[in-house]
Amino acid sequence: MTEQRLIIEMGMGNDLHGMDYTKAARRAIEDAFRHSSLPIFGVTGQSYDAMRVQVTVGVQEPNKLDLDALRATLPRGRAEVTGVKGGLNVSANGETIVIAQAAVEAFLPPETAWRLKDS
Repeated sequence: MTEQRLIIEMGMGNDLHGMDYTKAARRAIEDAFRHSSLPIFGVTGQSYDAMRVQVTVGVQEPNKLDLDALRATLPRGRAEVTGVKGGLNVSANGETIVIAQAAVEAFLPPETAWRLKDS
């Protein structure tokens, strides 16, 4: 049985000093959250536990990401975080600015009988 994607949201984050890939990735995930809302849970009575959250983060050196720390920042659902090659490293004044991109996707099991709750 396949899942139904409810949302896909993108975000961008950076670390200006320190070349911290996890910090830049966390900011990218937080940026994506600021662009989204999931009112479906409130109006259908669905449990957040039923939701699978898949986060894909692109940085130049994905092996330097702390995936457990990023997973811990996700507030709802069953979270999966994957790092891939992407993002940018930009040299500026002798430092490297790390720019991360994140895609946050939320999935629920297939549902054909959702009903809105009375308000």
